[in-house]
Amino acid sequence: MTEAAFAASCVPTIEAVIALNASHASAFLVVTRALIDPELRVPLLTLEGSRKPGIVDKNHWSDASNGLAPYRPLPSLGVPSTPVYALVGVDRGDEFRNVAPEQAVAALEARGRTPLTIDEGISLAALFPEVLQKNHCFMLAGSDRGDRRMPALWISENAPKLGWCFKGNPHTWLGVASASARVS
Repeated sequence: MTEAAFAASCVPTIEAVIALNASHASAFLVVTRALIDPELRVPLLTLEGSRKPGIVDKNHWSDASNGLAPYRPLPSLGVPSTPVYALVGVDRGDEFRNVAPEQAVAALEARGRTPLTIDEGISLAALFPEVLQKNHCFMLAGSDRGDRRMPALWISENAPKLGWCFKGNPHTWLGVASASARVS
């Protein structure tokens, strides 16, 4: 896709966000796997002030699985099927550090919030590298592969890392990132 075609594809989403109202100033565009495979995007991530490329944890390929391909957004989230959409009101989820992700997701849903997917987490970290900080990283509970694995973004060897954790295990350094809305 050319740069001009990409820009043109974003215009309707940008106009939809603007039409919401001024209180949704914290929106940004999410680029999905329909445009670029997440495994190709992760090496483009860097930490604030660093040039070391992001890495995809090698354990995504364990048990003859196919890397990040099996992960899909949870159907209940209503993630837009468009290749680009906007995410509004994002929070890294620090309050859910040391809380089992399944419990955190239930709390988020009760508040009308939605957990982030892999594509959304990568887009967030690409636009705002400062979101990944030592002991303040996040799980992407909006993506599922049909087993007990939950993707997460954290820092490893001074670089962003897309790894996974077990859904039932709390981590003192991982929150559960969420948003207030998706707009397409």
